[in-house]
Amino acid sequence: MIVLDDRTEMAEESGELTLDAMFEALAKMPVPEGTKVEIVGGNIFMSPQRQTHFEIVFDILQQLYGRYPRNRMASDVRIDFPGHLNGFACDAAALAEGAVRSDHGRWRHQDVEFVAEVLSKSTALNDYGPKKTAYALAEVPVYLVVDPYQGRCHLYTQPKDGDYATETKVPFGEDLDLTDTVVGLTLKTDEFPRD
Repeated sequence: MIVLDDRTEMAEESGELTLDAMFEALAKMPVPEGTKVEIVGGNIFMSPQRQTHFEIVFDILQQLYGRYPRNRMASDVRIDFPGHLNGFACDAAALAEGAVRSDHGRWRHQDVEFVAEVLSKSTALNDYGPKKTAYALAEVPVYLVVDPYQGRCHLYTQPKDGDYATETKVPFGEDLDLTDTVVGLTLKTDEFPRD
């Protein structure tokens, strides 16, 4: 984890650190190829993508493709979420019909209907903590955490007041029923690999 502080020269004229300034500075750094970079609460997290991680994300996106066209899905693409300096690169995101990009060309968090995050040991606390809170504050209707270490999915729905009212745990191998959500499909987990 890298934390940028006020001594960096990445601030606007007001002297306040911004997501744009932080990502601009990161773009100039020698970040290794295949490394996911996101900012959670002003902290920069870099993690290399593992094969297990890739396979699960790819599987989820393939299954979503039956409901969402390719141009309404995103993976490892920056989306800014509510809270202090939250520029996430969701593992998988699906966007509402009619979704529009911001003036900066980025998807708006208001249009996100589904997010899936595949746990990494080094960033697991983010997925269950500040990211979950940010997704709930953004009123993302469906948030899925896939844990390849435990072989379990944690599904969060019904965002309210910065949290999710409903949590459902489903072990790998069982279907994840999203038919009563905005996603409107059943997600198969039987081919999710474990770490």
